[in-house]
Amino acid sequence: MTSLKILTLIGIVGTLIFGMLLPCDSPTQKKAKPRILVSSDIGGTDPDDFQSMIHLLMYSDLFQIEGLVSSPFGNGRIRNILDMLDLYEKDLPELKPQFPNLTHPDSLRAVCKQGTKLEAPYKGYDTATEGSEWIIKCAKNTTDQPLWVLVWGGLEDLAQALHDAPEIEKNIRVYWIGGPNKKWSINAYAYIAKNHPNLWMIEANATYRGWFMDSESPPKFKGKSYYNNFIQGRGALGKNFKNHYNGEIKMGDTPSLAYLMNGDPNNPMGESWGGSFTPIKYSARTIFQGNSSKNDSVAAYAELEWRFKGPDLNFPQDSTCFTLEISNQSWPGYHLGNGIYGVRYSSKKPETGSYVTKSSIPELDGQKGQFVSTTPWPGKATPDDYPLGSNWYSDRSSPDLFIQEQQGAKTISKHREAFLSDWAKRWQSINK
Repeated sequence: MTSLKILTLIGIVGTLIFGMLLPCDSPTQKKAKPRILVSSDIGGTDPDDFQSMIHLLMYSDLFQIEGLVSSPFGNGRIRNILDMLDLYEKDLPELKPQFPNLTHPDSLRAVCKQGTKLEAPYKGYDTATEGSEWIIKCAKNTTDQPLWVLVWGGLEDLAQALHDAPEIEKNIRVYWIGGPNKKWSINAYAYIAKNHPNLWMIEANATYRGWFMDSESPPKFKGKSYYNNFIQGRGALGKNFKNHYNGEIKMGDTPSLAYLMNGDPNNPMGESWGGSFTPIKYSARTIFQGNSSKNDSVAAYAELEWRFKGPDLNFPQDSTCFTLEISNQSWPGYHLGNGIYGVRYSSKKPETGSYVTKSSIPELDGQKGQFVSTTPWPGKATPDDYPLGSNWYSDRSSPDLFIQEQQGAKTISKHREAFLSDWAKRWQSINK
């Protein structure tokens, strides 16, 4: 063997040995950025989505952002997302030197879509929207990565997409901020739980609250202190942040993003900035034939449905025939056929609820009752429950993981100092 061949062989062997010695997290072995699509009710009934959108934009270098869908409760529209992108563009020149891979605003504007503007009727879906069609398009993209659908509000556009293209179920993973959103989105939720029990789903009804329940945080992170210490005076985004909750950290939807930032997203039972979850085999559901009373105990976050008898009238499908009022809020009721009328509701926390119905139909007007919802969710199994597959996860029920009445919240709050410290470094790159 010639000396040249020997030297070449030594070089090849040395390269192979060096490659074997590289650590698993070596920069030469870059992990693919998670593919995400965010469905947000920004501009709707809760201003915390503006805070979460600011956070998302400042970390856009960590993700392949394939969709920003406006799915509002209330007056929110795609314009609210575009307004935040305008602010982000103003601060980008200062963020870029330290975080050069932040996504260009025009790339994000191109994937902004308008979703549904109304809650789903009783059947759980209605008509396709630009947002639901974009979910389908992204989910069908040929790739070996799942599409993470991060739902910050209602499930309407996701339910519509699954109805119109059920085959996308296997291509997506969902992290949903439930709780209050489940209350408003109960018909869409019922459709998904019944028809897509094998969906890969994290249903965070209470865990997410650990993001803003700051009882265990250092003083500099409590209340408005974080804003005063790290955000105030920093660029267009920092100025806007003050407009939402007066600068006090809420960002209740951000755990869905943080789940992909720290920890193994393939293992919901592990540790993560976005919480730790447990598999659930059923989604709690109770059907009342007529009125309920305070002797009726149900699981918090469960689907509650009241069915009343009335005249067999010829109402157009999915038209509201009566309303159910609880705590000065109303839910639409529908004619299910054969003189049976139904309405769904879900409590966003443990509560003793009282309701009354209102309708121009005498038999449906003035129906009254109560119920008591308790933790832990999903509670004791009942025949009405929706059976679920092996990849549906929700809040951990261990008592030591509660913060007050919020189930599983400590699985996020324990990381609060770490993730807020990390975010503070990004804010510091924007000059005062």
